Amino acid sequence: MPLTVAIIGRPNVGKSTLFNRLTGKRRAIVHNTPGVTRDLRTEYTQIGNLHLFLTDTAGLEYSSTDPLKTRIHNQTEHAIKSADIILFIFDARTGLTREDEFFAKWLRVHDTIVIPVANKCEGTAAEAGRLEAYALGFGEPIAISAEHGTGISQIADSILPLVKDPEVASHHRFKTESGKFINNNDRDNKPLQMAIIGRPNVGKSTMVNHLLGEERMLTGPEAGLTRDAISIPWVYEGREVHLIDTAGIRRRSKIDKRLEILSVQDSRRAIKFAEIVVLVLDSNAILERQDLTLARQVIEEGRALVIAVNKWDLAKNREKALAHLAIRLERSLPQVRGIPFVTCSSKTNNGLKTLMPTVFDLYEQWNRRVPTSALNQWLISMKDKHPPPIVNGRHLPLRYITQAKTRPPTFILFTNRGQKLPTSYLRYLTNGLRDSFNLYGTPIRINIRKRPNPYEGKDKSRT
Repeated sequence: MPLTVAIIGRPNVGKSTLFNRLTGKRRAIVHNTPGVTRDLRTEYTQIGNLHLFLTDTAGLEYSSTDPLKTRIHNQTEHAIKSADIILFIFDARTGLTREDEFFAKWLRVHDTIVIPVANKCEGTAAEAGRLEAYALGFGEPIAISAEHGTGISQIADSILPLVKDPEVASHHRFKTESGKFINNNDRDNKPLQMAIIGRPNVGKSTMVNHLLGEERMLTGPEAGLTRDAISIPWVYEGREVHLIDTAGIRRRSKIDKRLEILSVQDSRRAIKFAEIVVLVLDSNAILERQDLTLARQVIEEGRALVIAVNKWDLAKNREKALAHLAIRLERSLPQVRGIPFVTCSSKTNNGLKTLMPTVFDLYEQWNRRVPTSALNQWLISMKDKHPPPIVNGRHLPLRYITQAKTRPPTFILFTNRGQKLPTSYLRYLTNGLRDSFNLYGTPIRINIRKRPNPYEGKDKSRT
């Protein structure tokens, strides 16, 4: 049964590096700037026969005067209470600090099992710092180098005996809106991958918290709080969802810091791995240039797009805002007609109930498969209404159409000639597919192929 393991420690001791090493993925952003990680990140991983749900946390800091540090500290405390085991990381080269000792005393208040881990033990110079950790009272410290991957097996060896303890072993569970839990092993379908993107400070993390029904993501008036793309397992009305909160994305010309570049790259990577993307807009700054850039990127990746107009309670002129949104979508994104949008307020929770039904409806369209017979009947009617263009004195013969795949709906149109269809006629066919088979709001791809000649390659001398 999987254990929940939280990686805890003060800033810049290598928690995210160890998280990436244990999961075998470069999920968490790693940078030499202290305090890069802010939100909790949880990933399933397997080390040999050991199954874990691993949580990366922000650096342990406490301040009664800094509201942001206080909120981060509260999130870390939540991770500690939810964990079966804590990996308490410290820098062996620096040795134990006052902060390490303070937080070790704080960890002893909790009932969770603590395993001390001495990181950065690349040479013998770190041995003295590792031995200092015996004074913490958590047992023998494990010497590792998260950056170089040494000593990682010792962590698994320390955790493995605990799996046999029925009080420690636990099922991984997803919480539903009703407060009930379901077992991870009961999944019939793959979870829906849903990313929430947008410019900084449009309310993405607040929206995620309201959807989850808990303060899972760090929020506040400060712009740019979220730095990693955080994937959160969730269940909505019995359907599993991987909800991905991302960092705010500004225009490339305004991104000048290495850390922000890494955050933006992480957000763009989340779009590629998502299935449904929710683009969050500010009601008083609808579809600005950067919003359109993000929307085009989602469409180019073939992802289904939902627009959430957030802060609707603060909209100055709602009718004008909706009219502006409709015009901007029609003029700037004509290749995807019928993009669905919802108006909501993450702060008051108004309108958010319509978001997930809209998402699942669009997801169904994104996965829709049209029978070949219906497609070819449709093609005949489209050619009758508007014949194909004339090439070399003859109408371009469009013989046959079939759907190659879904996600997004992709079709192959066969012709006797290899000429490419004009963009205008291709747009005519694309719009026809939307109208006839209810494929609004999802990208549609039509690939042209030359129909093979059955006589090509045969011996013409034979009679």
